[in-house]
Amino acid sequence: MWTNPEEVLLANALWVSERANPFFILQRRKGHGRGGGITGLLVGTLDVVLDSSARVAPYRILLQTADSQIYWSIASGSSRKEITQHWDWLETNLLQTISIFDNDEDVTTFVKGKISGIIAEENKWKQAEEEEDSGKFREAELKMRKLFGMPEEEKLVNYYSCSYWKSRVPRQGWMYLTVNHLCFYSFLLGKEVTLVVQWTEVTQLEKNATLLFPESVCVSTRHTEHFFSMFLNINDTFKLMEQLANIAMRQLLDNEGFAADRSLPKPCKTLKNVSALKRDLDARAKNERYRTMFRLTQDERLDGHTDCTLWTPFAKMHIIGQLYISNNYICFNSREEDLCQLIIPLREVSIVEKADSSSVLPCPVSISTKNKMNFLFANLKDRDFLVQRISDFLQRTPDSSWSDTSPLPLIGPSASSSAGCESVQRGRHYHPDLPTASQGLLHIYQRDAAEDLGPKATKEKMKEEAWNIHFFEFGRGVCMYRTSRTRELVLNGIPERLRGELWLLFSGSSNEMATHPGYYGDLVEQAMGLCSLATEEIERDLHRSMPEHRAFQNETGIAALRRVLTAYAHRNPGIGYCQAMNIVTSVLLLYCTEEEAFWLLVALCERMLPDYYNTRVVGALVDQAVFEELTRAFLPLLYEHMQDLGVISTISLSWFLTLFLSVMPFDSAVLLVDCFFYEGIKVIFQVALAVLHDNMDALLSCSDEGEAMTILGRYLDNVVNKQTVAPPIPHLHALLTSGDDPPPEIDIFELIKSSYEKFGSLRSDVIEQMRFKQRLKVIQSLEDTAKRSVVRAMMTESAFSIEELEELYCLFKAKHIMSCYWGSSSSAAERHDPSLPYLEQYRIDPAQFGQLFGALGPWLCGGHTPTLAARLFRLLDHNKDGLINFKEFITGLSGMYHGDMTEKLKLLYKLHLPPALCPEEAESALEATHFFTEDVPQESPFLSDLDFLVQQEVTSGEEVKDGGGGAADGEEKKEEKVKDYRYYLRMWAKEKEPRRETIKDLPKMNQEQFIELCKTLYNMFSEEPQEQQLYHAIATVASLLLRIGEVGKKFTNNGSKKPDAAATAAVPAAEPEKEEWAGEGASGESQVCRALAEAQLEAPAQPASDEETKDDTSVSSYSMVSAGSLQCEDIADDTVLIGCGEQRRGSALDGDWSITFEQVLASLLTEPVLVDYFEKKGDIQAKMAACKAQRAVERQTSSSSDHELAQHSV
Repeated sequence: MWTNPEEVLLANALWVSERANPFFILQRRKGHGRGGGITGLLVGTLDVVLDSSARVAPYRILLQTADSQIYWSIASGSSRKEITQHWDWLETNLLQTISIFDNDEDVTTFVKGKISGIIAEENKWKQAEEEEDSGKFREAELKMRKLFGMPEEEKLVNYYSCSYWKSRVPRQGWMYLTVNHLCFYSFLLGKEVTLVVQWTEVTQLEKNATLLFPESVCVSTRHTEHFFSMFLNINDTFKLMEQLANIAMRQLLDNEGFAADRSLPKPCKTLKNVSALKRDLDARAKNERYRTMFRLTQDERLDGHTDCTLWTPFAKMHIIGQLYISNNYICFNSREEDLCQLIIPLREVSIVEKADSSSVLPCPVSISTKNKMNFLFANLKDRDFLVQRISDFLQRTPDSSWSDTSPLPLIGPSASSSAGCESVQRGRHYHPDLPTASQGLLHIYQRDAAEDLGPKATKEKMKEEAWNIHFFEFGRGVCMYRTSRTRELVLNGIPERLRGELWLLFSGSSNEMATHPGYYGDLVEQAMGLCSLATEEIERDLHRSMPEHRAFQNETGIAALRRVLTAYAHRNPGIGYCQAMNIVTSVLLLYCTEEEAFWLLVALCERMLPDYYNTRVVGALVDQAVFEELTRAFLPLLYEHMQDLGVISTISLSWFLTLFLSVMPFDSAVLLVDCFFYEGIKVIFQVALAVLHDNMDALLSCSDEGEAMTILGRYLDNVVNKQTVAPPIPHLHALLTSGDDPPPEIDIFELIKSSYEKFGSLRSDVIEQMRFKQRLKVIQSLEDTAKRSVVRAMMTESAFSIEELEELYCLFKAKHIMSCYWGSSSSAAERHDPSLPYLEQYRIDPAQFGQLFGALGPWLCGGHTPTLAARLFRLLDHNKDGLINFKEFITGLSGMYHGDMTEKLKLLYKLHLPPALCPEEAESALEATHFFTEDVPQESPFLSDLDFLVQQEVTSGEEVKDGGGGAADGEEKKEEKVKDYRYYLRMWAKEKEPRRETIKDLPKMNQEQFIELCKTLYNMFSEEPQEQQLYHAIATVASLLLRIGEVGKKFTNNGSKKPDAAATAAVPAAEPEKEEWAGEGASGESQVCRALAEAQLEAPAQPASDEETKDDTSVSSYSMVSAGSLQCEDIADDTVLIGCGEQRRGSALDGDWSITFEQVLASLLTEPVLVDYFEKKGDIQAKMAACKAQRAVERQTSSSSDHELAQHSV
């Protein structure tokens, strides 16, 4: 490539000149290519260790002038071919021009300007993010693609100098972190190390420090561990590795590739060695932390943050913290944890102004809201810029008429079909007059109860009063100051009247509901009435949702629950519906309106409990693993004993999925939900640890899993809320597990208090770190489970061994996942349906199937292979959606490898009939023989579906006649006498069981389809050891089948005999032809050509004599080509058949000509060499090994130097 001219003082240091003229020198780096000796080894080592620019370019071109000692580097190349093209261009276009210059300075100026102009022209087409990257980073990206054979789609994120430990020896080199791979390259004293690891294969990432590996990063896969150390900044590197591994896990979960953020603002200046992707990932990490901290929606993006102080009127003091600005919010968080937090939606802001600055209050900014609250921020470094930025966002913020805003889009594939629906018929399912549209179910069913004036009611009123005082001091609504006092009130229990309001506030759902009015109503109208797997599961679970509560013992509560669950399943088809969602939603409906419960469910499923309610409950499994790790850290003795019993994984899943609602009395569990909405998941971990701690002695004395579960179940059943004012609700689980001596009651407030005292040191960021670590293990474990399930399911349907099926599954899945990040004709997410069985989840398109068929298929036909692969794909694609799953893939492959001769030939036969053979391919066969056709209209060579049905009906009718109808009639009469239920059961079972296809079910093959079959057979034998014998055999069989078709046509037209009889009569007549052709000594290709030419013959009125037949098939009338010289497409070329064009000009393709599969099979059985070929067992192990070795070669796009002999070991 051309490079910006740079000065070179020592032109020959570490370089060898290979070409020269008065103005330019072409040089090669020492140590590159052949030879080099000890100097070459040292130079290569220095290039890798020091990261010199020569790493990228082993060749370069220098500009020199006679009077100057300074050289200018103007071009570099990774191969001799590339650098030679640049050299030839210079000699052709510049050498004569610059030779007329008198002044050397003019020569230098002219050449430098010319090269800079070429570079500027080349850069015009480059993408925006590439233009942002520094020159040195682009060089490293080119180096990465050259070393590891990555395509243009694979983007480098960053690269680091480090050591890779191999056999306890550190190899200093460079680690390249791309979006989808971790790569390492080292070249030290002739020893080359190349490593490529897919992020989707990583099972664990650990940063540790040991005696052997000081401050190292361990990357674990299923089969090995890789250690890297000696980083300049190990923390930065490890964070980036975590991000990339997390993106890969998301690919395995959702099958969506990484999409760069195009809306990222451009940097003020090009950052050295920092790519646009690295900036994108850093911004993503900051956005994620920001959204988690303030419970904001997934589309919220942090614009910036700055240090400041906030004046707190309730404490009469300034609090130090950070101010965050995003597109819809202004947020503040104190430096001291839980001291003060503030969220101000821009939709609530009325005035932003700069206040008067003073020594006490420097650079203040005042923000006023519509509900008359005022916030004063001070000590802002760049106040003017901050105010301008907030003003810009305010201008983009719609006013209070939020109904004009665009609706929130649905998540998943149903979005396109539902985006344009109008809610004109809202009254049918959801309307404001419904009781649940304006109040919670609990209020509806308690409003008629007499007012309770007892001590519990008094306690409840005191709680309400405490919250009213809090609202007066700290504000009410979304702009409320959230302080340690707020947490104390939450831990003491939220009053029932305020529970719905505060759940919405603390979860962030109030913001979404306020900005999307009417969204829930529209969604209900779109969703109700639709039938899907999710709606069936919802209907099944509706009456299992808190059946002990009177609110769900009538249609009002059930209907509200149905609407909320169905609306969410329609909004997010990726989750749809999962068991446990009904329990959580029913509790939400008790305290909230339908719309509020819906938005709380959105917050739970999409933000607060990520991946909990998908088809594989991945999030709950991850938190279960985190809980085990926390148990090991806080309760090591108990952990060891519980692991032996296998209890933790059994009990904790229901605790996390339902937030203890299914295992604890309702009045107690709802207090945990209060704390959860305020504190997040850490409260659930704390309480779970406290439950284990309280039962430690009893659990340590347990001898089996059942005893331990009984202890924990009875303990949780007796956790009571003594302050509740609601009438007691019987807990079904408690009724079932209660014994003779019930254990003492446990106060829920005491349990929560002890959880904070003993395990309050838990931090949310630590939990997130542990979640990442366990997510890798859980997802890879689920992938292994899926693989085992697929292998077990396919063992009975294929003849492959377990090991072969596992390898094939890995190759199939790798091809699917590769499309996630290297592009495909269809979205990978569309091709992955998690609701299907494991063996039908991953699907590939025709292009990917073609690649796998070319690598694994036993029937390789050279250039004809893609055509055969496309036909097999169409045959296997039963539902015609352009995709095939693993089951279909294995079905086709197993038939080719392990079927007997009849099965293989049946598959080959079907590959040349519709739907495998598409009309376009038959037209190409017609074009190959166009010189035979007359200028008259011709019937379509394809038999319609009706024709096939008629044929099959005729055949089956004849079979009935031949089978002796008398006996069958007798049996039917017997059956008619006694037709009890068993008879109908047998008939039903017979209808349900799949009908096994026989050879008589296969339709006939017409002339054009037969030509395609001959082409395929001819190409299959091109690389076989017995190539000549196979050609002779297939030519003989083709001739025989052509005669059978001709004779069969006569009998079909006359209607005097059946086709089978015609075929039988034709076989002896064709035998002399067989001997004659075999004795000709002609090549196999010409014999096949003659056979195809015979297909164009009209049936003669009188049988021809032997002499006429010999003349008619003489070798001299055909173009002769030596054996093996024809390519796979030559059968269809005019040059093959044109020799007989003079004789056959008046002939036409015969639409009545046809043969059956039985005739094809019988004809092939007459040739032992063909029988041996199709009976031969293929070796798929060797194919799979070659396919795995070729995966790196498939990525290869760069050309290597003709002098590079070093082989990269991957």
